Amino acid sequence: MSPRRGLDLLTIVEEAAAIADEQGIEEVTLASLAQKLGVRSPSLYNHVSGLNGLRIQLAVYGLKKLAASINEALKDVSGDEAIHAIASAYIAFARKHPGLYELTLRSPDADEAEYATAGQQLVDLLVQTLSYYKLDRDQSIHIVRGLRSFLHGFASIEQKGGFGMPHAIDESLKMTIQTYLNGLRQT
Repeated sequence: MSPRRGLDLLTIVEEAAAIADEQGIEEVTLASLAQKLGVRSPSLYNHVSGLNGLRIQLAVYGLKKLAASINEALKDVSGDEAIHAIASAYIAFARKHPGLYELTLRSPDADEAEYATAGQQLVDLLVQTLSYYKLDRDQSIHIVRGLRSFLHGFASIEQKGGFGMPHAIDESLKMTIQTYLNGLRQT
């Protein structure tokens, strides 16, 4: 069966991402995607290998979009300002793309090369940014893990409505990142 004219992998992934962000990742099915695209579900198999293959493509797409957002935020900044920029870009991405964001969290399996590469490129970007602090590679990986854990916790609590106090959420993010950076200097 030949692919439908005008239907390509990027179109499929972008439409699936829109469903994930608007309705949640569990609502992304081949049936719901086919309906949104105006095709029959079997047509999607010309481009993705089932629902798992689609989710892997979504994860790659999400990781690349997150890296692009962070990269954009890092223009003309370094040091502490760069870490604040990363944090802001990360949280903004999670706010704007909650479905895609969820897919960026899992570590890829060994046979998911494109997924692993996209994840590694994001890690490398963060490690490169941390070079300002004169850390060795191992220290940088630990610091990236900590930063990612912190930012994920922050994003998750915010997404679930857990910040109910009348204090500015972005100010909380700035203050906590500064505390994190103060601790980084002790490393």
